[in-house]
Amino acid sequence: MGLTPDRVTTFHPMKRPQKTQPEYLSFTRKERIAIIFVVLLMMVYPLIPTLYQLFNEPEPEDHAAFKKEIAGLNMNEPDSNSKRNYDDDYMRYQPSSKNYFDKTVKGELFYFDPNTLPVNGWIKLGVREKTANTIHNYLAKGGRFYKPEDIGKIWGLHEDEVQRLMPYVKIEAKPAVNYNKYPELEKADKPKYINAPVEINNADTSVFIALPGIGSKLAARIIAFRDKLGGFYKVEQVAETYGLPDSVFQKIKSKLVISGSHVKKLNINTASLDELKTHPYLRYNIANAIVQYRAQHGIFLSVTDIKKIMMITDDIYNKAVPYLTIK
Repeated sequence: MGLTPDRVTTFHPMKRPQKTQPEYLSFTRKERIAIIFVVLLMMVYPLIPTLYQLFNEPEPEDHAAFKKEIAGLNMNEPDSNSKRNYDDDYMRYQPSSKNYFDKTVKGELFYFDPNTLPVNGWIKLGVREKTANTIHNYLAKGGRFYKPEDIGKIWGLHEDEVQRLMPYVKIEAKPAVNYNKYPELEKADKPKYINAPVEINNADTSVFIALPGIGSKLAARIIAFRDKLGGFYKVEQVAETYGLPDSVFQKIKSKLVISGSHVKKLNINTASLDELKTHPYLRYNIANAIVQYRAQHGIFLSVTDIKKIMMITDDIYNKAVPYLTIK
């Protein structure tokens, strides 16, 4: 049987599937939700300050005034962490008062002679006990007030206290003693000061005490300072003694002498850190710098080599060099 044309079946080749879009251009449902959330968040973020002011109502006027009043009260309370400007005994010697922090509270005022007023008299005036003892020690060492303004030189007496007390200062003239009538008072009234020169590298405490204005404590400090230095190389070094007033030094300076050089020298090539740091002109920082430099660069060829250390200024070098050696 032959095939008729209308029954002929036509065969077509298999069509290849169309190419889809890349997967990275499509998003899952969760990813689409996340993108929408981020876009909304970016739109809302600039509006946050406005929304905060809209929903945050101001405090009632009476409540704000109350808080301001409380803050004012807190400012008047003493700060327990701040450093006190007065001694702990300051309030103890003030007249009784309900408000111990009222700076207007003062002692009793009366006319007085600062040269004869005892310690309890100063305390009665409202002066702190520590300051009153300072005045007593000054007078005990031969000090004297010659005019009312002199009380302003008292260490520890504040300016407002000076202005309050000065109108009540009445200094009585020291009566002249008739030594012809009372010859036995001549030796007792005049202080016994030495007139001979004092060799400051050899003098002991008794010799220093015999100088005007020098007591046992200052004499001990001068000798202790001398021992730490290794001896004085000039008279002016005595003025560096801790607690020695310049007025006292100027009074005794002409009586101080140095005969020869008696200073103890430190070998900067062999001295340990402990030996160097005890010297008053070196201390720990300078001594440590010398030791570290020596360890890194070797021994010093001359004393002037320590000037290569940045911490050692010309002032430090000039003060310390008489005590240093490389031998």
